[in-house]
Amino acid sequence: MNAAEILTQAAQQQGFLTAWAEVELPQDTRERYRDWLAQGRQAEMAYLTQNLGTRLNPRSRFAWTKSVLVLAAPHAYPPPERPPGGIRLGRVARYAWVRDYHLLIQPYLQDLERLAQSLGLQAKGYVDTGPLSERSYAAWGGLGWIGRNAMLMRMGEGTYLTLAVLLTSLPAPVEQAHYPNRCGTCRRCVAGCPTGALLGDGTLDSSRCISYWTIEHRGLIPPDCWAGMGDWLFGCDICQEVCPWNRKAQAFWQGFVPEPELAYPNLEDFFYLSSKAFQRKYAGTVFLRPGRTRMARNALVVLANLGNPDYLPLVRQGARDVNPLVRATAAEALARLGNWDSIIPLLQDPEPLVAGVARALLEGQGAQ
Repeated sequence: MNAAEILTQAAQQQGFLTAWAEVELPQDTRERYRDWLAQGRQAEMAYLTQNLGTRLNPRSRFAWTKSVLVLAAPHAYPPPERPPGGIRLGRVARYAWVRDYHLLIQPYLQDLERLAQSLGLQAKGYVDTGPLSERSYAAWGGLGWIGRNAMLMRMGEGTYLTLAVLLTSLPAPVEQAHYPNRCGTCRRCVAGCPTGALLGDGTLDSSRCISYWTIEHRGLIPPDCWAGMGDWLFGCDICQEVCPWNRKAQAFWQGFVPEPELAYPNLEDFFYLSSKAFQRKYAGTVFLRPGRTRMARNALVVLANLGNPDYLPLVRQGARDVNPLVRATAAEALARLGNWDSIIPLLQDPEPLVAGVARALLEGQGAQ
């Protein structure tokens, strides 16, 4: 076997789907990404605009790069059993039901790096940890196609795919595979998105995306976004759940083990655990990206949207939180649940953000 075949076989033995791509992305792919940025579709994710040269051409950083081995780990695993006790409301995106995929896949990628080096090659692996467009390389290499929901998809696994890449100094295969776009006339994902984030051309407006608001956004979630978020606590899978190609998807990578406490977290953790205790309990999970504060913020949106007064005590606890972001969000949630009396003390909050939100809500209620 040649070096490409050895690396491919090793990756497939680890359970990954694979494809090879030339390192130079097609010009229309690069222009499409630049246009997306120019339209501000990245919202406040400034990192997507940084290191643009490397993102669109890794050779600008690694001059030796000639090819990209794309790895895909399917994650169409079944949901675990709901654990007993706690307040387990709200939905979590499927990929977050397991330990942090960066940590799970990285050791396998490092094994492939060492194998490539033993073959006399230079190699560098990334698991969504660098300025690279894994999805673009996956489509370029024929692993699947970019669907209307802006995700890579393929028959069999649908869109439930976690991607990683291995840059190598090996020349790319002479002929790259092409995977035809099989979305056809289907627009279920576009119609199903409650916030209108999908633009219908394989791209999305991040400023409308529930996953952006619940994971990436650092501040208050605008009140006019709350209704569309429904009961999504972390991420969103709606555009995947409605996709016909996902109906029969059942494959999942050997390293993924869904955990009940991740699929159905106890909302009380986000209000009663200290930040350090939260970090200890959820170490090695993607919940650390938003952290305790923003998970509490998201939980308040979910509780308000569900509208059940039985959970008012937890919302009131949010109004006493040490973090002003949580207190300000709790004020909005209390208003939506009709508990105006609990907002009044927030008028004296030492943080102008909190006091301002409380004042605006009470004044608005008085004007009704």
